[in-house]
Formats: sequence, structure tokens, C-alpha cells
Amino acid sequence: MHLLVAAAIALLAAGPSGLGGGPVAEAKEAAGGKSKKKKAPQYECRPQSPQKFLKRRTFVQKGMLNPKKHAKAVRYLAEHYGHVDTEETRRYNPESAHAQATTVRFMGLPLSIHEKVAPALHCVEKRIRATCNSKSRRYTPRAVGGFRTANSYRGAEISNHLFGTAIDIDPERNPCCGCVDPWPTSPLCHEKKRTAYERTALSRCWIKAFERYGFDWLGHDDLEDTMHFEFLGDPDRFKKR
Repeated sequence: MHLLVAAAIALLAAGPSGLGGGPVAEAKEAAGGKSKKKKAPQYECRPQSPQKFLKRRTFVQKGMLNPKKHAKAVRYLAEHYGHVDTEETRRYNPESAHAQATTVRFMGLPLSIHEKVAPALHCVEKRIRATCNSKSRRYTPRAVGGFRTANSYRGAEISNHLFGTAIDIDPERNPCCGCVDPWPTSPLCHEKKRTAYERTALSRCWIKAFERYGFDWLGHDDLEDTMHFEFLGDPDRFKKR
């Protein structure tokens, strides 16, 4: 197992959890005062594609937000991951997404994400370590970011970072050329490159490893946010049947 669960940091209300073997079983008092352990769910790495209706480019095109399509995506995220302190998302789920945060280690770096996304990220790391070892495929991350409490989008759009389903990798090396300042000031955004793949330090092997397990890379989006991956798959598909 390459990902280990660290203790939840003070700002995160995370319960005990683990990667690969699923959440750690919690001991509960049974009748008669005896402690009984709840069986921990088991997980397996089952490939899946991101759900199309959740992709940003489905509800944001040429800078214009489609309110109906965006609302559908937000409802799904809130129902599955929790509310993000807005009236709209509270209607769909009384539990906070941030209350379900857990701190894991991804490629050796600490990362705060939603506990339901932890199994998917474990599968991504397992795939990377198995297939991205040659010089052209190798990449060593220096900084990663997950959960946020402040929305980074302007207007009505809600960032997946608020739900704990998104991860950023090395913003300085993998720019977002369509984002607000200071990201577009990166020299990589001003070079004559044909594709987002040429503007990122990430290898295609890494990108494909994320996409294999339900993550969408926003390098494909109009934003060309090459640092950003968001889990848009079904978290329940990783539960062992």
C-alpha cells in the first residue's frame, strides 16, 4: 500500500480512514457494554471514465455558464459529498463536505481530500508507480493541494475543491493559462505551444493514470488548468463486490 492515512489536522473534521483497505473500522459499544468492531469496506481498483455531465466544459462554454447544467452537477456533488456552506447545497445534504475530509499521502506528500475520493487516489498512485517509471514518463511532484474553504471561481460557479474532490499538482510547473492572475503570467502560457500537454511538466502517463480512475484533467478545458484534476467518477465503484 503506497498511501497511508495521517492524523487529521486541526482544521479538518476527518474520521479514521485508510487507503487500499478502505475506512478503518470503528469500535462501537454493543448491548451489554461489549465493544464490537464494524466491518471495514474493502476497495478494488476498477477503471472508470469521468461522468460527462460533471465535466466543467459541459456547463461552461466560451466563458458562459449554463445555469441548468451547472445546477445538475452541483446537486450530484452535494448529494454524494456534502454541502459547501451554501443554501443551495444544504438543501441536498445536511452534512458538510469538509466534515468528511481526510489527510492522506499522495506520492509521499500530505493531501487533504474527501474520504470518498481516497480510494480512487490510491488507485492512481498504484498505477503511476507501476507504469510511469521510464525517463519520459517519470514525474516527481513537489507540492499538492486538495480541500479548500474559499471558492476560487468568480460568479455562480462552484469549485470542486470545496467538495474535496479536486487536486492541484505543482502550480508553478503546471500553469492555468485561462485562470485569473497571477497564473496566466507564467512564461509557459506565452510560448507558442500547440497543446496543453506541451505547457505542463506532467507526463502523459501521469495524466492517463488519473483519467483511468474517473478523474478529469482540466488541461482539456478552455481554462487549460494543467495542474488540476477532479474526480468525476462514481466513488461507489471502488467498493469491493
